[in-house]
This record gives sequence, C-alpha cells and structure tokens, in this order.
Amino acid sequence: MTKKNIQSQFLPIKSGRASEDIALNLEAAILDGRLKPGERLPSERDMQVQFGTGRGVVREAIKILKQKGLLDVRKGVKGGAYVRELEMANVSESLALFLKQHPVAPEKLIEFRESMDRTITVLAIARGSQAEKTALVKAVRQFEAMMGEPEPDLVVTSELDRQLNLMLVRMARSPLFEWVMHALQMGFSSHDYALYEHPEYRSQAAANWRYTAHAIAEGEPMRALSCINRHYGLLRACVEEQNSRQPADSFALPTDVGSRTEGEKP
Repeated sequence: MTKKNIQSQFLPIKSGRASEDIALNLEAAILDGRLKPGERLPSERDMQVQFGTGRGVVREAIKILKQKGLLDVRKGVKGGAYVRELEMANVSESLALFLKQHPVAPEKLIEFRESMDRTITVLAIARGSQAEKTALVKAVRQFEAMMGEPEPDLVVTSELDRQLNLMLVRMARSPLFEWVMHALQMGFSSHDYALYEHPEYRSQAAANWRYTAHAIAEGEPMRALSCINRHYGLLRACVEEQNSRQPADSFALPTDVGSRTEGEKP
C-alpha cells in the first residue's frame, strides 16, 4: 500500500480517544473490503503520519484489533500487521467461549436449540442432497446400534451425536446456523448428554434420531418436526427428573408419530 493510498484510506482522528478511533478506522476498512484478508497494514511510521499521533497509540489500536481477531501480527523481515481471514472455526470458538463464561439456564438453552433445530430441519429437507440424506440415515443407524450396547462408550457416542448435528446443519446451507451449531457443539450440546447417560432415555433418544433421519430423507417436514418436538420433550423430562429424582418412566414416547419398525425405508 503506497503513501498516496494511505491518505485516502482513513479519516483523521480526534484527540482524547486516539487509539479507539484508529482501531475503528482500520476495522471499517477491513469490514468494507478496502483492506482485504492477507493484506499488510501500512507501517507504524506511515500510520503515525496519517493519523498524526505517536507510535504507542498506533500499537494500542493494532492490539485492539488483534484481540478482536481481525489482525495477525508477524515478526521478522516480512513482519507487520496483516488482515486476518475470519473462518467459521474462529467465530464458533469465540461464541463457545462466551457461552461458557456466561452460563445459560438449561431450559433457556433447550428452548433455543429446539427453535433452531426446527428451522434447520426444514431447510435440510429442502436443500440437502439425497446423498447427504442417505449418509445421515446410515450414520444414525450406526449411532443407534452403539447406543443399544449394554455399556456404550459415551465419549464415542457423544462425538457421533455431535457429528450428526453438524451433518444436519450443513445440509441446511445456512452459514449462520452452521456457525452457531459449531459453537454449541464445542463443549456442550443442550444437555443431550443427560439423555445418553440414562439407560431409559438413551434408547428412546436413539430411536427418535432414526425417526428424524428417515423423515428428513423421505422429505416429510411435519413428521420430522414432530420428532424434533419429541426429542426436546424427552430432554426436558430427563433434566427435570435429574433435578427432582422422579421415576424415568414418567415420560413415554408418543405412539402416533415415528412408530415405524425395522422395515421402514432408508
């Protein structure tokens, strides 16, 4: 970037909050595309001249943007501050850390996941390819088989459950939903672990995953949504039982939906 370009790239700053103003100028240039991913920022000396301030103020502005994940600071011959290309993993990790630092009540998290899953499921039916739907059914069958073992490895099954959720959200073709789902799956998953730790709920939840996958594969949104309702009904009952220590058979699967047997179509 030449000095001529620098003069037209940024706006003058005001005294009193120089580092914040510089950071806002640079952030605006990054977000509107004037500074592109991988591009090196002007040197500290050039920015001192442009903004009419000292090196310490420029460095503080760069530090602010580095903390936001917008810049990488490199050392060496080709060192300097470079615009960072934000990836889904970076966004999801930041959101996951935020959620861990700000605990959400189980019911609120379940409520959010249920509403999100309902939308994702409808989008997956409309936008997912048949190959993706078939792969989902196959993976769910593997999950159900593992859950049917006398002593399932809950670490392995939890990871497979996480992958099933990510498979489903990718079928929705919605980057925003995918970012959020990745964040929710990084460390916790709406207390789904409670279902899989309890033998009674475990078998019902695994069977319900199968009903859901088949409804999606067969393009039946109402049946799929009924399965989503059932999953979160099970989850609420399980969490409430953990809190009140009520018998596990206090919640039964509805018999009007998802009652197919092993002869159902893939």
